[in-house]
Amino acid sequence: MRVGQAVGAALADLGVDRVFGVIGSGNYVVTTTMDARGAGFVAARHESAAVCMADGYARVTGRVGVASVHQGPGLTNALTGVAEAAKSRTPLLVLAADTPAAAVHSNFRVDQAAACAAVGAAVERVSTPQSALQDVERAWRRARNHRRTVVLLLPLDVQAAELPAPPPTKDAPPPRPPAPAGGAIAEAADLVQRARRPVILAGRGAVPGARGPLVELADRIGALLATSAVANGLFAGHPYDLGISGSFSSPVSAELLAGADLVLGFGASLNNWTTKHGALIGPDARVVQVDLDEEAIGARRQVDVGVVADAAEAAGGLLEELGRRGFHGQGARSPELAARIAGGRWRDRPYQDGSTDATIDPRTLTIALDDLLPADRALAVDSGHFMGWPVMYLPVNDARAFVFNQAYQSIGLGLGAAIGAAVADPGRVTVAALGDGGTFMSLGELETAARLRLPLLVVVYNDDAYGAEVHHFAEDPEGLDLVRFPETDLAAVGRAVGADGVTVRAARDLEPVASWLARRDRPMVVDAKVTPTVVGEWLEEAFRGG
Repeated sequence: MRVGQAVGAALADLGVDRVFGVIGSGNYVVTTTMDARGAGFVAARHESAAVCMADGYARVTGRVGVASVHQGPGLTNALTGVAEAAKSRTPLLVLAADTPAAAVHSNFRVDQAAACAAVGAAVERVSTPQSALQDVERAWRRARNHRRTVVLLLPLDVQAAELPAPPPTKDAPPPRPPAPAGGAIAEAADLVQRARRPVILAGRGAVPGARGPLVELADRIGALLATSAVANGLFAGHPYDLGISGSFSSPVSAELLAGADLVLGFGASLNNWTTKHGALIGPDARVVQVDLDEEAIGARRQVDVGVVADAAEAAGGLLEELGRRGFHGQGARSPELAARIAGGRWRDRPYQDGSTDATIDPRTLTIALDDLLPADRALAVDSGHFMGWPVMYLPVNDARAFVFNQAYQSIGLGLGAAIGAAVADPGRVTVAALGDGGTFMSLGELETAARLRLPLLVVVYNDDAYGAEVHHFAEDPEGLDLVRFPETDLAAVGRAVGADGVTVRAARDLEPVASWLARRDRPMVVDAKVTPTVVGEWLEEAFRGG
């Protein structure tokens, strides 16, 4: 057996069940070997989209996502998706062929390790035939155990070499997270006992396993619940769930978050997006931050108590300590407050409908979709001016059902991520919420979705422009024609590649979506001609964040 075959076989034995990629000569053997051994291959049209598919798949399943690309341009094409996954701490393994060390004049030769490190990915290499399986196992464990995006480089000469008699591939279970320090838990408990308006704010590090302990803790101390954007849906259904903390917060939620006297952050970085540049954590509020990464604690803002621990473990330790003390708190909870929270959703707030004869207000569009779609849906959101509408008006009931590709703030990644999410859970509808700019960047993947016959609803908020730039530079209009484009028919493009397609200028135009929901036998493209003058409340905050 050659090394390339052995690497593919070893990864299948480690439990890989799906691989996304674009095949070239350099990754052909390893990919076809994985596919033959049960790790089904999904062919993308572009390498960056392939990585985004693996990213979305990992976020929905909680398992390591795997992508496979050719050397040289295959990897450099993939780098934007790699950057997003790395910044999001997605457990992801990117298999990248590489030129032999001696091939100094190869057209494909670039410093792949340096390129990957530059965008924040960890880099491993299959160095020799003798070390190949150990190299694979090390890369796999690093991606899984440390929640890292790892690029495993596969030099062509090593792939082609004969493998010495290989030992069977063995996968060790992931190590248990460290127990929280007793002193830190006691300090946090002291703050809890003194608090009158506590809030538990959960982030990516709490998804999904910490929901139970965090809800139990919140109920014991009377805390309100909130999440960062990427953990959206974690507390869905709880009467004291405030939803997302940050620029997407409803006015009711923002008021209650800013009024907290204690914020307990679990697996949340407490960055400017989540705190709205500090506006949602009052100057007198005490802050406890729990994170597995010691360097994350206090990195974004000063905290009073830092706890290095897994979110669920820390919540359990705090429950145990408060139980030993016999403490129960009411906090700010009351039936009246629960009713106020329930009635404070974005869709319940009146607004002046900006729809015209030719366009639909994006809020009106999204509320109509919310009414039409099943509650059990997945939502993947690309970047752009439009992105707040689906996040604010299309709730999800499960944090694993939400894929938010915003860590790198690149447009064009959402469709790939949505395809990965739909492959991960084909039993429910996945909504890909995109802008027209991001859709055109990833247009080829409409064919991928159609070829796979996924139950994917592609909703394009189409303002025929790079809307964020139009609104951001509205006071300097001379150059705006450079970011505006002629009207296009994306519904027709969807039909051309084998999907259903409908153009929407009013809520009544969504009727074909209801028919599609009854069969879900292929994707559907909704080309929604949204009113370009409706500006998202979050846009100023987004540009303020750089």
